[in-house]
Amino acid sequence: MLQSQLSAPLPEAPELVLVTDLDGTLLGGATAERRRFYQWLAQQRERVLHVFCTGRDLASIARVLEDDEPIGLAAPHLVIGDVGCTVACGQSLLPVPLAVEPIEARWQGLEQRLLPMLEGQPGLAPQPLHSERRLAYYVDPEQFDHSLIPELEAHGVDCLLSDNRYLDLLPSGVNKGSTLLALLEWLDVDRDRVVTAGDTLNDLAMFETGLKGVMVANAEAALLEHLPRLSSVYLASEEGCAGIAEGLRHFGFDHLWD
Repeated sequence: MLQSQLSAPLPEAPELVLVTDLDGTLLGGATAERRRFYQWLAQQRERVLHVFCTGRDLASIARVLEDDEPIGLAAPHLVIGDVGCTVACGQSLLPVPLAVEPIEARWQGLEQRLLPMLEGQPGLAPQPLHSERRLAYYVDPEQFDHSLIPELEAHGVDCLLSDNRYLDLLPSGVNKGSTLLALLEWLDVDRDRVVTAGDTLNDLAMFETGLKGVMVANAEAALLEHLPRLSSVYLASEEGCAGIAEGLRHFGFDHLWD
């Protein structure tokens, strides 16, 4: 049913489902390492089902794919965007109704209630996004009043502060992890074949799923604090793409480099 809503086919029996954050993770590390990893992804397209899982909106993802095409970054098979609030076909970047409609139902009416509470708040500036199921703000940590967060969450949203600079307001219960698990149910893949990778606090929900995870070496301190309780997550010694590759080998996917 999911395949029928996509404009490009998915691998029939992927040996790996690789779920990567973008900034600092798939877009992180030295250019040479990125180029090498992107080339490997392109070569393994029928064996590795690649999913972007990012806080970026679809327009921003399109810009990334265009900007980094010269060093080999190709469109993924699937996209989880807006910190879990959007699911799209990787090739066309068109939303997948099967996945998006339940999230849309949770978001109904929230924006109208929240915007008056957020207007004029010190330390907050709206991010220029094009999402219909999320509000996002830049944060000035010296001015922002953290007591606002429980007031907002009382209206049925989850507030996610990442890197102490970005505030996302998401429908309650919706995040990268919840949307990823729903997507895996539709894909009907073996969870042992899934590896996630990230570097900031908005990736925590992915790591809390219990799926194999790679925390790249450049992960923010607030995320590293959670590492001791994340038994299925590997902390790489390398940054960005090199860290992802290191983590995949740690989890036994060396054969994909043969």
